Amino acid sequence: MPQRAATIVGGGIGGLAAAIALHRRGWRVEVLERAPEFTEIGAGISLWPNALRALDVLGLADTVRELGAVEAAGGVRDRRGRWLSRTDNGELARRFGHPLVVLHRADLLRTLTEALPADSLRPDSEVSAVRDDDHGPVVEHPGGESRPDLVIGADGLRSVVRGALWPDAAGPRYAGYSAWRMVTDPLATPPSEGAATWGRGERFGYTALPDGRMYCFATASLPAGAGVASGTSEHDELLRRFGAWPDPIPALLAAVPADAVLRHDLYGLPPLPSFVRGRVALLGDAAHAMTPNLGQGACQALEDAVTLAHCLDGTTDVAAALRSYDLLRRPRTQAIARRSARLGTLGQLAWPPAVLLRDTAARLMPTRATLRSMTPVLGWTAPGGQVTAAENEGH
Repeated sequence: MPQRAATIVGGGIGGLAAAIALHRRGWRVEVLERAPEFTEIGAGISLWPNALRALDVLGLADTVRELGAVEAAGGVRDRRGRWLSRTDNGELARRFGHPLVVLHRADLLRTLTEALPADSLRPDSEVSAVRDDDHGPVVEHPGGESRPDLVIGADGLRSVVRGALWPDAAGPRYAGYSAWRMVTDPLATPPSEGAATWGRGERFGYTALPDGRMYCFATASLPAGAGVASGTSEHDELLRRFGAWPDPIPALLAAVPADAVLRHDLYGLPPLPSFVRGRVALLGDAAHAMTPNLGQGACQALEDAVTLAHCLDGTTDVAAALRSYDLLRRPRTQAIARRSARLGTLGQLAWPPAVLLRDTAARLMPTRATLRSMTPVLGWTAPGGQVTAAENEGH
């Protein structure tokens, strides 16, 4: 089979993973990233067992686990700091084959980029147009035109690829709350367990990173685009909202550099009728952007990447392979996006009677039932097996 070419638009987690999966199968790949470099700043990322299973296919799961931290346990607390539910990471690993691993996004991006040939990475390459005509897909960018066998749109929530080929699709929809993300400086005695604390229309969560640092996140129900009061910073706003919350939240905020707080309004993507158009496919946030309540955004992008590459194995009919990918991925990802949105709605409840009912129900749910409810998400099985760089020599 002659060597085939793929152009991946977007150099985030999903795009790089797709590039690796195809490169390992003998494809010639290029990754077009509009930013001047391939990197992420300022935040951690949770990789659940299904994501590590996808990284196993890429041969990178062990490397990623070494870069991350594995907490013994975690769970959800109420506004007074009382536990509503607990999760044993050891039991999670026994049930699903991998633990929950948390690492800095920049470390994951670096691992992915290092698994690709340097000349396949094209920073400063903002795509201006994408089309798929009778002669094949075309991507226009500062370097000229690319005419590959396959185009993958992995360019995020406000995807240029989606806008070009799905012009009638509904745009991103505001979830109703804003989020802050931050990483503390190293702590002398970091918390031994992670937690998400639920308040009234607000939440604050934290989980361990390597080297004594903690990744923290917070949410608050606010109008889209709402800013902080004049003369204050996002760090000041966090102190105002969460500075009197239960320990260790005040100490964690004190360990966050004042200029190291990121804030973004949260959006989801209304369901698309298809993730493919001819020889163009969407993956990750470009296909199914979801709220972060289940920690599954990047995990689903990794699943997308290895599934798409598997569907392309052993066939010259790219369009047919993409239809198979759509059938496999669209129902699953859209169901997970709906589940994440529902959990966000519960987490952001503000009416006191509803908050009391929510917290009571969470406290009464057995741990085994909580783990069992996660099986449809975390129990995903990767199609095919690991494809190594050595196998690439046979293509």
